[in-house]
Amino acid sequence: MAKVLLFIITRVSNPSESIWLSGQVQDTHNSGNPDSSTTVFPTDFTKRRAHLRCMTQARAQLVPPGSDGLYHCVQRCVRRAFLCGLDRYTGRSFEHRKDWIEQRLRVLSECFAVSIHAYAIMSNHLHLVVQLAPGAAACWSDEDVAARWVRLFPRRDDTDEAIDVKCRRLLTDPERLLLIRSRLSDLSWLMRCLAEPIARRANREDACEGRFWAGRFKAQRLCDERALLAAMAYVDLNPIRADMARSLEDCTHTSVAVRMAHAGEAPDVVGNRLGPVMGVLQPPMQITNADYLQLLDWTGRQLAPGKRGRIIGVPPACLHEINADPRRWTTRVRGIGSGYWRAVGNAEQLVDLALRIGQRWLKGLRFAERLG
Repeated sequence: MAKVLLFIITRVSNPSESIWLSGQVQDTHNSGNPDSSTTVFPTDFTKRRAHLRCMTQARAQLVPPGSDGLYHCVQRCVRRAFLCGLDRYTGRSFEHRKDWIEQRLRVLSECFAVSIHAYAIMSNHLHLVVQLAPGAAACWSDEDVAARWVRLFPRRDDTDEAIDVKCRRLLTDPERLLLIRSRLSDLSWLMRCLAEPIARRANREDACEGRFWAGRFKAQRLCDERALLAAMAYVDLNPIRADMARSLEDCTHTSVAVRMAHAGEAPDVVGNRLGPVMGVLQPPMQITNADYLQLLDWTGRQLAPGKRGRIIGVPPACLHEINADPRRWTTRVRGIGSGYWRAVGNAEQLVDLALRIGQRWLKGLRFAERLG
């Protein structure tokens, strides 16, 4: 299907001015008011696709402040060095830093208004599937907000009395409390509070200075529950795809390890609907914990081109629970890392998102069209 972008440039009374009508329709009935132009978006899918514009966008366009949403985040170590794994040149192991990150995630899930659906801590990067819940932060009392914020930034010499003094000081500043409340449901602040303490602690351990993380994190918006499940499967199966594990039981420092541990401690939990592993409770998904573990096991058995590892065995028939075609499901899971970029969803959802953020196109649009 041919895609044609039409750019119409119309000259107005001043020859030095022009109007680019790729996203706006000028109201000629109010010619005396230059601010009376209105933006009209086509309703037809094909026309909307040809209607998109291209420009550089800030992170706030993809993650609007104060809004909820589902996101897949990736944070990499500088130069992709194995700063959380085994250094092959020196033989020194930094595996214990994975425990640091996992412990920090637990603290953040108790302080921030977020739900962590999946995570995987690898040797040179980490994955996080998170859902923002600003509505939960709005229900917290001022005392609760102050206590959560103070807990995020502890000092080594802090006593209970010093912590109380900090909280009381925050309670006397309503404007700062309002700002802090918004930050406690902000994705950028969540990743900042995760990355910065780990970097400082690692630099102290190595007695060095400089970057630990390679710039800011990458974020993908997940447009629906199917995209959420695909991202969760992609994250939980990262150790298998990297040939660091042979089965789900070997996937340490991942959310699937937490789910399997909970299932071992309380077998009745397996039959419950799938939800986040940490943080604010969310409405349960369509499938159960047992269904999700079966889905992971089956997906891990599929051969991933260009990847070193896979689970060896016969795939069980469990995809009917989510009404997904097996071939398209595995393609969608692999596409989280290569087929999509800023957002994951069907073609119409990607077009709608591109229109909202003012982009001409989003990587993954053709990929989503092929999946149907």
